Formats: sequence, C-alpha cells, structure tokens
Amino acid sequence: MALICLGSTVFAQTTPATTAAKPAAVYPPGFMDSTYRPKITPDSIASFKAHPVGSDNIVFLGNSITARCNWAKLFNNPLIKGRGISGDLTFGVLERMDEIIAGHPKKVFILIGINDISRNVPDSIIERNHRKMVAKIRAGSPETQIYFCTLLPVNPVFGKFPNHYGKDGHILAVNAAIRKLKAKNVNIVDLYPNFLDSENHLKAEYCVDGLHPNDAGYQVWVKVFEKGGYLK
Repeated sequence: MALICLGSTVFAQTTPATTAAKPAAVYPPGFMDSTYRPKITPDSIASFKAHPVGSDNIVFLGNSITARCNWAKLFNNPLIKGRGISGDLTFGVLERMDEIIAGHPKKVFILIGINDISRNVPDSIIERNHRKMVAKIRAGSPETQIYFCTLLPVNPVFGKFPNHYGKDGHILAVNAAIRKLKAKNVNIVDLYPNFLDSENHLKAEYCVDGLHPNDAGYQVWVKVFEKGGYLK
C-alpha cells in the first residue's frame, strides 16, 4: 500500500479489492435521500467562516473530491480557497453558498452531484439544483464567473462505494445537463472524458479507491485547467 499526500493530509492508496464488496444500501422504490448532511458540516462551515472569501479569491466548491485537495498548493495560487465537504449533496451546497457569495469571489468552480446519485436523487432534481446554484450566485454576486465541472466516472473494481456503482447512466445524464449550462453563459470544465479507461470507468491509475483521485488524478485536473486557461 502506497501513500499519497495532498497538501498536509496523507491518504492511503489502495489497489483494487480482491474480496467481496460490501453490499449497497437497499432503497425502497421511489426513495430519494435529500436530507442527509455530513456530520462534519457544522465544523467545516465554522472553519470556512474563520477564513472568509474575498473578491480576489477563486473558490473550489464541492464534496470530498474537492475537500481532499489543497487547491492553492496544487495550482501554486494562494488566492484559491477550497470549500469542499466530504459526503455533501447538491442540497447541502445550496444551503451553504451564502458564505461564499457574500465574499463576491472572482471565480467559483463547482463539482457536485455524485453523492446525490448514490442516494437516488433523480437526475432532474440534481439538474434543478445546479441551476439554482447558478441563479443564486448571479443574484448575490453577479460579477463572479461561474464554472461547472462534469462529474468524474467511478470504478466498481475497488468495491468500496457500492451505492455509487451501476449508475453510470445517471452520471452521463447529469453531465449532459451540466454541459447544457453553457447556453446560460456558464463556463464548463469537462473533466469526465479525461478520466475514462477503455471500459468507461475511472482509470485505476488515477484514483485511490474507485471514487477519489490520487496525485496522478489531480495532475490530470491541472492539465485540463492549463489547456483551458480557466485560472487566467
């Protein structure tokens, strides 16, 4: 087992599981878990408020994929602030956006929705919430440039996140809706195709556990951003 370091945090990098994966949660027909909020949410929000966003800042907003990375270090840009909370949903992001909007940041990069998919939130509701985020930012901070990142694929071979597996069609549908935001003058960062293997799964060499990127995965992120000039 190797170790990777993102900022000051060290994570274990594992190889794909060889034992049986834990079973996925069984949801009743029509069940949508929109009320879940990670236990760390209050502490995370308190920490965010202690380091407020300003008008010269660039914000990366999302879930654990965002929270696990030191974006300022990754891009060598001290003006970048991370606003990721592990396990968060689009509903949670909507609830905590006011702190970001109040600072009138220069840019906001949003990557959120994979945990909604894992909790059976319909694609149309995720799309609706994404559009609400756009409307909320434009109403409270019209000068902020909005960027939406497409969701990353997942890799079921690792067996660690069963509720995220077997839902590739939902990832594709949500990403298609994200790309349509371009018609509303939202900037799109299409990460998804850059992480695919030959079976349309998340490349094993780019991830820790079939869901979260490793150092190599975040370097792909850097290349995509450099090519697109998104931080200029």
